Amino acid sequence: MSRRARVTPEAVGLNAGGNRRVDGLRRSEVAAIAGVSVEYYAKLERGAIAGASASVLDALARALQLDDAERAHLFDLARAADGIPTSGRSRGRAVKAAAPRPSLHWALDAITDAVAFVRDPQQNLLAMNALGRAFYTLVVGEGGRMPNLARFQFLDPASHEFYPDWDLMAHMCVGVMRAEAGRDPHNKAMQDLVGELSTHSETFRQLWAAHDVRTHGTGTKRFQHPLVGELVLAYEELAITAEPGNVMLIYSAEPGSPSAERMRLLASWAASGARGEIGKAQLS
Repeated sequence: MSRRARVTPEAVGLNAGGNRRVDGLRRSEVAAIAGVSVEYYAKLERGAIAGASASVLDALARALQLDDAERAHLFDLARAADGIPTSGRSRGRAVKAAAPRPSLHWALDAITDAVAFVRDPQQNLLAMNALGRAFYTLVVGEGGRMPNLARFQFLDPASHEFYPDWDLMAHMCVGVMRAEAGRDPHNKAMQDLVGELSTHSETFRQLWAAHDVRTHGTGTKRFQHPLVGELVLAYEELAITAEPGNVMLIYSAEPGSPSAERMRLLASWAASGARGEIGKAQLS
């Protein structure tokens, strides 16, 4: 419904006419463009998507002008409705995060000039290299529960300083979580996290209700670190095939840039064992 409301009649070559009571396309218009009956389309929109063929899903994706991430999300939802696990993941089980393998720690520690960390679908930080711990000192905190990027984003006021583009980062965080939830709608850990954030953050609740999805992949982000100041970092996301659903992210600075120099400063603090002082540093 949210995607249908986004597509204007003009965008698909229809005459909008007058007296339209809905934003975007009517159900009958989407059905006609996709080549299915109005009754069948209404059934799909109500969530009864089990058994939908790939050709029908493709037709709906075209009719609703879905981008690649949204199309993948639609197919994930259909597979989940059919009881088909996605990417080798166990369906519907709340699996406690296992301690990362020693070899994974070795791989992370071998990356010394960039931030490297592993996160799960619920945005938990499972493992980090030394520079990652220094970089995410505000997220890691003083211990307790597992560090979680979504909780930090929406429940910790410090995130507004750490993320200069806070609104953009909030949209990205929820979009990634929504896509992950589509891959495994029965994931209780994700359901519990969404419930917690919805209860305590109006912004999260509104963003979650928008049903926007995105993949992480690659790009550039800005940060304001409490010790070294502004960092503009490129990121790459790498799937961990041995642990479906978990990914490694690497944040690196452009060589020769001010951010690269600040990353070297942060790395020197991490290497000298001064990480404990980083969290106490204040922005000047």
